Amino acid sequence: MHHDPPTFDEVYAAHYARLTVQLYAYFGDRQEAQDVVQEAFCRALPRWSTISRYDDPAAWVRRTAWNLAVSRWRRARTALNFLRKQRTEEPRLEGPTGEWTAVVAALAELPATQRRAMVLHYLGDLTIAEIAEREGVAQGTVKSWLHRARGTLAVLLGTDAEGVTHV
Repeated sequence: MHHDPPTFDEVYAAHYARLTVQLYAYFGDRQEAQDVVQEAFCRALPRWSTISRYDDPAAWVRRTAWNLAVSRWRRARTALNFLRKQRTEEPRLEGPTGEWTAVVAALAELPATQRRAMVLHYLGDLTIAEIAEREGVAQGTVKSWLHRARGTLAVLLGTDAEGVTHV
């Protein structure tokens, strides 16, 4: 059975919002997430005739967006660390409030590998095997990252490892 490759518009409509949410959880900044996803789609458009024939064209866009996000995160981290040291009062958070803001802030405290594993697994719905392949590590390494990340998040968020809140 032969299927026509998906159009750019179809892939954009199906994946833009979900990918933006994943990268927002990674960055903690909605505008940065939107910028990175837009940039990935912009890079895909001129070569869409090739990308659309891949088994999973959305995976190319997702991988490109994540690569852009990781490189931006590395560049921004140095500046953020400097600014944190200069800050005298906590800034007011705009946008989402409550639990989501707390989760995004807690994710930002994790090492990059653990943060990526958590976001890809729980928001991106990638399997441990898919994350291991993407990161170029053994599945046991990904399991370890997820285990340590859940433990750290439990402490930071005041929950147990299963996510039950303790007040």
